[in-house]
Amino acid sequence: MKLSLLASLIASASAFAPASNGVRSSTSLDYKKSEALPFLPYPENLEGYVGDVGFDPLRFSDFAPMDFLREAELKHGRICMLAWTGFVAVDMGARIYPLPEAYEGLTSVTAHDALVQQGAMSQLFLWISVAEAISTVSLIQMLYEDSGREPGDFGLDPLGFLNGKSEDEVNRMKLRELKNGRLAMLAFSAVVTQAVLTQGPFPYV
Repeated sequence: MKLSLLASLIASASAFAPASNGVRSSTSLDYKKSEALPFLPYPENLEGYVGDVGFDPLRFSDFAPMDFLREAELKHGRICMLAWTGFVAVDMGARIYPLPEAYEGLTSVTAHDALVQQGAMSQLFLWISVAEAISTVSLIQMLYEDSGREPGDFGLDPLGFLNGKSEDEVNRMKLRELKNGRLAMLAFSAVVTQAVLTQGPFPYV
């Protein structure tokens, strides 16, 4: 009696078990790892963009437009390439003459407070704000009006680096700019930190 009851229970339970047909679930088959962070899933919205190695650990691309993120990355990279060069150049003795007396003896680190007192930083803030406001128009057109403009493209190529280049060659040039910009963002953060810690001239050791 006990055996027949147990057999009936097993048979009833097996009726609710999923049938196995030797095929794995689509979830496990579709899973793709990030190249940069193999322990995380690949952020799908990065696909097709130059420089994509699947690096988006905070998943910004899930809730912000990728064109906006790429525009921001290019802008910050370009600014930091200029900023690192300018920061180091000043500490190596580069000056624009005639030099105001109040700027004599300043380093890149000490220049900030002095320029705030003299009003130069206020002018920088004003004109950079104007440039940002103007560039926001083209950003809005790109994101919401389908202008066809690519992120970071302001049509500025005075030396014609991209003239007559194939699509692969253009993408290689774009990748070089991205990599140099990413490196510059890290380099500028490091050079400012090192300069403040050492209070010395370049190379801040």
